Amino acid sequence: MTTLAGWEAEAKKQARPAERRSWRQAVVTSVAGGSVQVQTVDGEAGALAGEDVAWARRGKGIGTGDLIFVAPNDKGAGFRLKQVPAVNGAMVAMEPNSGRVLAMVGGYSFSLSSFNRATQAYRQPGSAFKPIVYAAALESGYTPASTVLDAPITLRGAGGQAWSPENYNREYYGALTLRRGLELSRNTMTVRLAQGVGMTKISDLAVRMGVTNKMDKVLAMALGSGETTVFRMAGAYSSFLNGGRKVEPHLIELVEDRNGKIIYRADRRECPRCDAGFSGAESPRIPRTGAQVMDPITAYQITSMLEGVVQRGTATYASRVGKPLGGKTGTTNDYRSAWFMGFSPQMVVGVFIGFDDNRSLGEGETGSRSAVPIFTEFMTEALKDTPAVPFKAPSNAKYATIRGIREAFRPGTEPQAMQAPVGAAGVPQGPQPYNKVWQDGLTGAPNAGAAVAPPPPKKQDDLSDLF
Repeated sequence: MTTLAGWEAEAKKQARPAERRSWRQAVVTSVAGGSVQVQTVDGEAGALAGEDVAWARRGKGIGTGDLIFVAPNDKGAGFRLKQVPAVNGAMVAMEPNSGRVLAMVGGYSFSLSSFNRATQAYRQPGSAFKPIVYAAALESGYTPASTVLDAPITLRGAGGQAWSPENYNREYYGALTLRRGLELSRNTMTVRLAQGVGMTKISDLAVRMGVTNKMDKVLAMALGSGETTVFRMAGAYSSFLNGGRKVEPHLIELVEDRNGKIIYRADRRECPRCDAGFSGAESPRIPRTGAQVMDPITAYQITSMLEGVVQRGTATYASRVGKPLGGKTGTTNDYRSAWFMGFSPQMVVGVFIGFDDNRSLGEGETGSRSAVPIFTEFMTEALKDTPAVPFKAPSNAKYATIRGIREAFRPGTEPQAMQAPVGAAGVPQGPQPYNKVWQDGLTGAPNAGAAVAPPPPKKQDDLSDLF
């Protein structure tokens, strides 16, 4: 038994979250080697699970007389160690075509804090904002084949103050395609891209997509220094999946009075023939809702690039779900906030992690490390019975392989096959396609150019081919 006199009264002062009904106040009675024995205020005794002892020792440690929370071990004898985390966060799961919120978590415990961090916590999204910059670039004439320089850059404001954005790893890779820059989340490349596009276009697109109501037109905003919520960002990312249309995120789908009369309906589309019996005529066509905020091909281009973030970029941990996924990590200065805005073809999921007082999460607590594992665990369960469906590509896009990856282009912007220059005598110069030079084996020509050269003109007195 512990030597801590009156520990029960002291332990009962520690209020457990109302949602955690299985938790019990307890005291550590002995610590011997890898075994930690505890006793609850109800008089139950047992050992803590070994993995919980391990993570407790990686922190402040655990010793005899410590007052803790425990819960019954549902996988064996003894107890699991529990604690109220100091850090908080939020998550939103949304249906991208309608804006219907499927699930929302506004914090660890509503009984401890009713503040909804999904809708009320305005934080910098960091690099999770970058897809909007790249979408504005694609809308402004850039293509997936365009390259932008990833190199150190220094900018000076009107007052002469210098700003030198850096990449997270302090490394620079030179000219990169738009896809690779987004996959690797290159800051200096994004700033140069924003310079080329202009912050006015980026700000306007962010407002149209619902990220914010107003955005300052300064380059720092391209790296996500403006403030928004997970709820708003989930609505904005929905536009990438639904063909570039804006959705209105909503929590309430339908309200009826006691007689069944509809008072409110989130889906305001009209379908006058939907309740008519089948007559053999064409089925009713329900119009799509939402303003078109970007070209459908642009929306798919960004979706494809964000799929690359999971396949080859900063969110490869999420690939263990085993289904088509995309998304973008976000980390703010001093590791104050960690984000991951991810999606499948059927669902957009936003995750935010941060302290309520906005202090640092700690060195290295990036979106990849803190937010992506939460997204991965959620999607593993949410998609376990869902078939692996690829992201739907627009039918009018043109496709070309750029550096080994199939990219979508707007018609007319796709790369064109280069034609070999033709010499003065009409003979192609330079390398020739193999199937042109050797169509049916050896041609007998002295060289490749002669093999594909047009036949010489016939002499005027040679009329043999006219008969």
